[in-house]
Amino acid sequence: MLYFHIVFTLPHELSALILQNKRLLYDLLFRASAASLLELARNPRHLGAEIGFLGVLHTWGQNLQHHPHVHFIVPAGGLALDGSRWIDSSRRFFLPVEALSQVFRGKFREALRELFQQNRLQFHGSLQQLASPGGFGHFLWQLCQKDWVVYAKPPFGGAEHVLNYLARYTHRVVISNHRLVAFENDRVSFRWRDYAHGGKQKVMTVSAHEFLRRFLLHVLPGGLVRIRHFGIFANRKRSAELARCRELLGSVASGDRPEVPSLRCPVCSGMMQVVERLTYGQLHFRATLTQPEQRRCCNDSS
Repeated sequence: MLYFHIVFTLPHELSALILQNKRLLYDLLFRASAASLLELARNPRHLGAEIGFLGVLHTWGQNLQHHPHVHFIVPAGGLALDGSRWIDSSRRFFLPVEALSQVFRGKFREALRELFQQNRLQFHGSLQQLASPGGFGHFLWQLCQKDWVVYAKPPFGGAEHVLNYLARYTHRVVISNHRLVAFENDRVSFRWRDYAHGGKQKVMTVSAHEFLRRFLLHVLPGGLVRIRHFGIFANRKRSAELARCRELLGSVASGDRPEVPSLRCPVCSGMMQVVERLTYGQLHFRATLTQPEQRRCCNDSS
């Protein structure tokens, strides 16, 4: 099974409004982008299927400035609309990104208009000029003139590649320790990649105050869920839908599911629960890590 990686990015003109309305607009980013994927996937001209996917919210770019976007991991196919079969997508192409961009822009813009009409948006400082219907209407018109970026990265090879990717990607913070270069004279230096110029690695130096300002831009409101599931992966129907997908894909034949062997304790004969399975290489690696500690303990005891 292949998996596609699709990224939805909001234009920088929305940044200030989002920072004053984080909970509402990060949620809207998720809803509008997910709805765009689901709508185009259901269209018979594209895939004609119900799809499922996982989304991860990121709010930063390499230079730590505000750059809200959502990464989606999507299996290369979906359930037929009547649930009768699995429909594979092309191995090189999932959905047209230009169409996704247009649908995404339209859905976000209309939902933003509704939030304004419901008086749910906050406008402070320089944004007070948007608080009037005329000012906000002009702002929406400007957004409509922009190209909204949707990017489809090359597909993953299989489930193992996806898990390895997600393991290092889903719980990132805005900057990892290895990118920090120096802190001298109240100035912080850190590495970053300039993707506007071929991804060249550079070093940026800013004041400690500016570094903290950029870092704190990415603190999310309490309770905001930044990893979400949609479509056939949605929590309310995931179990039944995934079982149907596995059946159609032949992962487990109907009525022929393998029995899970029972493990019993050799001392008390009670049922044992598997916590972790280790290969020989992992056991050897852990043993080499603990040997110095064991020697130190022995020396202490003498």
